[in-house]
Amino acid sequence: MTTRRNFIKKTTASSAALTLGGLVLPSMSYGNILGANDHINCAVIGVRSRAKSHIRAIHKDTNAKILYNCDVDDTIIEEHNIWCQENIGYIPKVEKDFRKILEDKDVDAVFIATPEHWHAPMAIMAMQAGKHVYVEKPCSHNPHENELLVAAQKKYGKKVQMGNQQRSAKTSILAVKEINEGIIGDVYKGEAYYSNNRGSIGIGNKIDVPKTLDWDLWQGPAPRKAYKDNIHPYNWHWFRNWGTGEIHNNGTHEIDICRWALGVNLPESVTSFGGKYTYDDDWEFVDNQQITYKFKNDKFITWTGHSRGIMKPKRPGRGATIYGSKGSITLSRNDYKLYALDGTLIKAEKEENESATTNTRGDGQLDVSHVGNFFEAIRKDKSLHSDISDASISTMLCHLGNMAQDAGETIKVDSSTGRVTNNDKVMKNWKREYQQGWEPKL
Repeated sequence: MTTRRNFIKKTTASSAALTLGGLVLPSMSYGNILGANDHINCAVIGVRSRAKSHIRAIHKDTNAKILYNCDVDDTIIEEHNIWCQENIGYIPKVEKDFRKILEDKDVDAVFIATPEHWHAPMAIMAMQAGKHVYVEKPCSHNPHENELLVAAQKKYGKKVQMGNQQRSAKTSILAVKEINEGIIGDVYKGEAYYSNNRGSIGIGNKIDVPKTLDWDLWQGPAPRKAYKDNIHPYNWHWFRNWGTGEIHNNGTHEIDICRWALGVNLPESVTSFGGKYTYDDDWEFVDNQQITYKFKNDKFITWTGHSRGIMKPKRPGRGATIYGSKGSITLSRNDYKLYALDGTLIKAEKEENESATTNTRGDGQLDVSHVGNFFEAIRKDKSLHSDISDASISTMLCHLGNMAQDAGETIKVDSSTGRVTNNDKVMKNWKREYQQGWEPKL
């Protein structure tokens, strides 16, 4: 099998079709022309954990159906089929190679819950095949992919929503509206934090790839590495070849909420302090980190990430606080609290149903609302709560946080492009190396 990509001309149309891995992906899927009943056929790719929240949310929509489950691990698929039968009452078709799903003209929307190195390349391929895309956060593995994703959405005109589901929380929407109306005066600071107590991932041993796993397709666009027993199915998050660290894994959510509430986009400078302070293991990122983003008009955002070692004094596992000249607001996935300058609680608003906060699945009503917004955008051309053009900016802040940490100094940023202007070394991380033949292209 070759993974070389080529654009070929079709004799019956002026539009191009993408060839990847020997499979022809039509640039226009007639399954995307929704009928009078507005039925949406979905495929879910990467089904171990987070995808189950997607599937529950899709299933809540009576006019949506999951046609395919896709995963490169047979063991995960077997478990997931049982879960589907028990939780949604049917087992979708199973496919190991997502490219075959993209060939199916009946698929309208693709949900991507794979490891992060696959998010942008797969989303771009799905758009090129005429599919709408719901892609988990972070939407990219590197800043270059941010640019490609935004350009692809503009080129192919598909709906692309990132899975930062708190954007669909009624309490957060209300809070941001009231902040814009001046409820806490002039806002100047957003404080984002995440606290967990992850254990050691150990020193991995090189072993034979399990017969149930397609390790080559799992790696896809990433340069090839030998299989070790501490990578799959979850700890890839902490390896740079496939993951992006805690700031992307969880910080994307709260940093995004702070940016939304402050009404800011890209920063002028970023400073990061932190390190790997706990276990002597294969973890390749910092496990505790403090970042400050400085924006125009004297606004700033801080990110405090405690991956290993619970934050003290005791606080909820994650959250965001917005500070203004007349008070402050705390925001979580489940509530909104308004405080006066002296700390007096003025009011509190709760979500109707709670969502999980620090487990790896994150189930809850916010998924239903966020997926519902995605479907409304497809059916009625409604605005997305986290359109990729905006979501990519929050993802870029996380990339800049990692780049500032790697630089070991405050990095200066061109706030119109996100590019670092004072450190050529970290700009080498703007784009990753890709496995030959797998580099995403428009």
